[in-house]
Amino acid sequence: MQSIRNYAKIRIIKYSIHGGNKMGKIKLLSNIINFSTNQVEGYCVVKAVQLKVNVKGAEYLDFTLSDAEGEINAKLWDYQSTAHGSYNAGDVIKIRATVNMYRDAEQLKIDRIRHVNPSDDVDMSQLVASSPFDGEKLYQEMYDLVGGFKNEELSRLTRYLMREHRDKLVNFPGALRMHHAMRGGLMYHTHTMLSVAKKIVEVYSQFYPELCAELVYSGVILHDIAKTLEYDIGDTGLATAYSTEGQLLGHISMGMAMIEQASAELSISRETTNLLSHILLSHHGVPEFGSPKLPLFPEAEIVSTVDTLDAKLFEMYDALGSTEIGKFSDRVWGLDNRQLYRHGYGLKTDTED
Repeated sequence: MQSIRNYAKIRIIKYSIHGGNKMGKIKLLSNIINFSTNQVEGYCVVKAVQLKVNVKGAEYLDFTLSDAEGEINAKLWDYQSTAHGSYNAGDVIKIRATVNMYRDAEQLKIDRIRHVNPSDDVDMSQLVASSPFDGEKLYQEMYDLVGGFKNEELSRLTRYLMREHRDKLVNFPGALRMHHAMRGGLMYHTHTMLSVAKKIVEVYSQFYPELCAELVYSGVILHDIAKTLEYDIGDTGLATAYSTEGQLLGHISMGMAMIEQASAELSISRETTNLLSHILLSHHGVPEFGSPKLPLFPEAEIVSTVDTLDAKLFEMYDALGSTEIGKFSDRVWGLDNRQLYRHGYGLKTDTED
């Protein structure tokens, strides 16, 4: 087992994405209360929890715990509800735990656990990851952009759906557990995609004059619009589970339904409705990732490609943010269980030998 003393000595250089810190190791790992026993103590949020049974038939709780810096797997062995209490996703807890290594990754064995109480005076900003941007400002920037469209139908339809879901677009996480799973993550992801899409349109419109920039921008803004309905949100502002609709239908099909309904209310043409609906249906790229259709025109391909790129880069820098230079990260489930390499080239200056 790696000594917990090493955790305190490791200098973690966090990546800066658009001016914000990326997630790295959970802060709990630095709250060392006993070096000899590898014990840590502190507050965290229950991101996920499952009741399981081990090979001997004893029940235990399998947790994913998080704070504003990262997350970690934890086990509460020999679980008894009367002794330990019950826990759900979104709960804020205090634990004392022993740090172990399991399959080359840190894991916590919970020794003591309880819910927080008012006397704990917990600073939630330290426990819940949030977008580094002002979501209202990003929303207004996108809303103003769409208001300047030459295509009146795309402008009316997109702005209508933005207004209808404004608060959730600004504040909702972008996912339950994957990329941009933070407060304001949905707007963060959408705005980043829009910034990238503008650059792509700027380049390719020189070669392909028929490329419709406004269709790309509307597709980007609306591609995850139904995530405002897909999740149950806890008091922390994070997604705690899929909603019933989200579990049964998913945001892709729900998003298409939202476009169809809005188009009917606004008397939008069938062509505009079909094109935007197709972008939503195809934005995950392939059927195995949930899209019933492959992108069938260039604007749909751009939205799908940019969505995949932003999601993958977020996951990569998320993993590399807690990885030392010259080392490989833990395996990243969302990236085909790859172990990523942190080379450090981007940190070098022109004056270095």
